[in-house]
Amino acid sequence: MSEAKTAPQKTIDVSSQSKQDLQVDVKQATVGVPFCENPKMSMRNVNVFYGDKQAIHDVSVDIAKNEVIAMIGPSGCGKSTFLRTLNRMNDTVDTCKVSGNIQLDSDDIYQKGLDVVELRARVGMVFQKPNPFPKSIFENIAYGPKIHGLADSRVDLDEIVEESLKKAGLWAEVKERLHQPGTGLSGGQQQRLCIARAIAVSPEVILMDEPCSALDPIATAKIEELIEELSQNFTIAIVTHSMQQAARVSNRTAYFHLGKLIEVNPTEQVFTMPEHQLTEAYITGRFG
Repeated sequence: MSEAKTAPQKTIDVSSQSKQDLQVDVKQATVGVPFCENPKMSMRNVNVFYGDKQAIHDVSVDIAKNEVIAMIGPSGCGKSTFLRTLNRMNDTVDTCKVSGNIQLDSDDIYQKGLDVVELRARVGMVFQKPNPFPKSIFENIAYGPKIHGLADSRVDLDEIVEESLKKAGLWAEVKERLHQPGTGLSGGQQQRLCIARAIAVSPEVILMDEPCSALDPIATAKIEELIEELSQNFTIAIVTHSMQQAARVSNRTAYFHLGKLIEVNPTEQVFTMPEHQLTEAYITGRFG
């Protein structure tokens, strides 16, 4: 992982403050290790508005190549909204406006004329609820490579499907039923199918928005093992409501509160010696 640069540090004393006071003091927070050399993705001064309501306030952070970065925080803190800016999923919301600069390998992803379909092939997304297409398992995986022209023949397509399912840890379970509906799989299998579908177009970054929230503990464990394996080849940003999951799967953890990035530091530090007492108040259950 790229060497991080340390930003100026500031702490917030919340020992005797109420939740309302904490919300006011968010304005004073500064992050810890937001930047790295040669980042895969780079975000500077990102703001997001839904109509007149501001959801994200001036967020700046880098994501390193092959890093797993977890985004945590109370419900409604903006972590999913921020994640969706990274492949322009917020474009689908008419009232949403994004300002600031977001780069993928030094390319501005919000530049005029950019092919958003191609961007979303480079920055894939896995959603909270498994959403396989109403097609066969094979066609779920083959769809993306077909529309992006990644397979020159049926043999190529077969190889892509098999390799994607293997990377998603699903091949052994479905290889005898490739032409059965993907919707017939269990919830955990459907989520791994969606991950296989995302990686079939050879993305560089995978965004995961609470990918285990609808799964049982066994399926969750399989997805977490998969995240570790995938990080060898992909950069991963995951939003999770589970602090335990963030601690298990990520290299760095970013804590959001009221649309602001309060702290981003190595995960072990965030959960053992957080830089900000506001972060500590959340991870110890004092609010959230």
